[in-house]
Amino acid sequence: MSGADNVVWLGAPSFPDAARAALTDTRLRTNLRRATTTIRDRRLAATAELDNWEELREAGEAIKRTTLRHLDQHLLRLEESVTKAGGTVHWAADAAEANRIVTELVRATGETEVVKVKSMATQEIGLNEALFASGITAYETDLAELVVQLGEDRPSHILVPAIHRSRSEIREIFRERMGERGRAAPEGLTDDPRDLAEAARLHLREKFLRAKVAVSGANFAAADTGTVCVVESEGNGRMCLTLPDTLITVMGIEKVLPSFTDLEVFLQLLPRSSTGERMNPYTSMWTGTTEGDGPSAFHLVLLDNGRSATLADPIGRQALACIRCSACLNACPVYERTGGHAYGSVYPGPIGAVLTPQLVGIEHADTLPFASTLCGACYDACPVRIDIPEVLVHLRAEAVTAKAAGRPVPTVEALVMGAAAAVLRSPGRLALAQRLGAKGGRILSRRGIVRRLPGPLGRWSDTRDTPAPPARSFRDWWRANREGGPR
Repeated sequence: MSGADNVVWLGAPSFPDAARAALTDTRLRTNLRRATTTIRDRRLAATAELDNWEELREAGEAIKRTTLRHLDQHLLRLEESVTKAGGTVHWAADAAEANRIVTELVRATGETEVVKVKSMATQEIGLNEALFASGITAYETDLAELVVQLGEDRPSHILVPAIHRSRSEIREIFRERMGERGRAAPEGLTDDPRDLAEAARLHLREKFLRAKVAVSGANFAAADTGTVCVVESEGNGRMCLTLPDTLITVMGIEKVLPSFTDLEVFLQLLPRSSTGERMNPYTSMWTGTTEGDGPSAFHLVLLDNGRSATLADPIGRQALACIRCSACLNACPVYERTGGHAYGSVYPGPIGAVLTPQLVGIEHADTLPFASTLCGACYDACPVRIDIPEVLVHLRAEAVTAKAAGRPVPTVEALVMGAAAAVLRSPGRLALAQRLGAKGGRILSRRGIVRRLPGPLGRWSDTRDTPAPPARSFRDWWRANREGGPR
């Protein structure tokens, strides 16, 4: 399968169609509103504790932007450091190559099961499905990922993949499906969070104790020491990273940092932005292998899968600075109402709207850059100051250009934009358009609102109130009341 096939869910409807369906699901909207509001409030409280929060954001932005400018050098240094520490580095150009590498590494151990730490990179490449096709079963150990896997569902949030599920739904999934993949849920299981967590703990314990191979993602990797870092909140990651004999980490090439000391900045930014905590409950770091301590074999798979192409875009490359905190999702009014499934991608929300089209090509996700109001809340929340609205506008232009390319007849959108450009370039044409618009608005409006615009513009007025143009433009008012008059 291609990278596009994995990052974008095959058969998924376009964002407008998926969003329209999501907006009718009142339970989904209730779950999302409650969860995102809680996380958003916790984040605001945690960041307000620091007087230097904005300076930390600026430092994170500077480190990421500088690293991306010299990414090749840092990756080669990381490979050298990991190899020196006893690990093995593999380079994967795309999803297919990454899946082949991981599958061959697991097969070499003779095992048919792996335990997994929550990982966006492995979801991006469809690793679980690739392993299953080769007779290898992957068990998700993150609580929310376990819910998604048992429910044969898809994640809808970067931090909380099962955010769209209520506690009662999770209880039913555990009761019905846990026994199919191991220890069954306890009798009389309730939807109390403590009971659900205990059921998951009992179900996963036997898997941790027998697993010989683990697969993880990575939050960061320090090029100077070869140290890889994973942060999590439940302890499942620590179990996966320390108990098995073989550890395989799949990491996007953009996760590298030049120095171990750079973690000082990001280990303050990430927990406050993601979970509203001062620090993550579990921060696991490892450097290669150490005899008698942890896995005896460590493999680091460095994944490109569209990242080099994204890096070539001076505006779009900002998206590669993302540290997967999900703060932009929790701040986004569009995400709060539609949920993550509407984006049809592994990466939902504002960051998905700018990252996915670049990883897979704008032609495979041309509706995502329009899944935003451009309100700027995502930029204000981003701990590394990614200007998501700027990238969205940039990608919208690319989407329009791509749609028009190769067409013998221009699209309606291209014709309208061309006409608008011609009008706006000429003060005379603009004044004439304003006068015609005012007359037409008076004819079409009722009580100051245009009920339906003519022609293809009707799609705009069908979904929003369109105020009637004023009878007099500002230019005309100024000319009559101020031009030539007293200053």
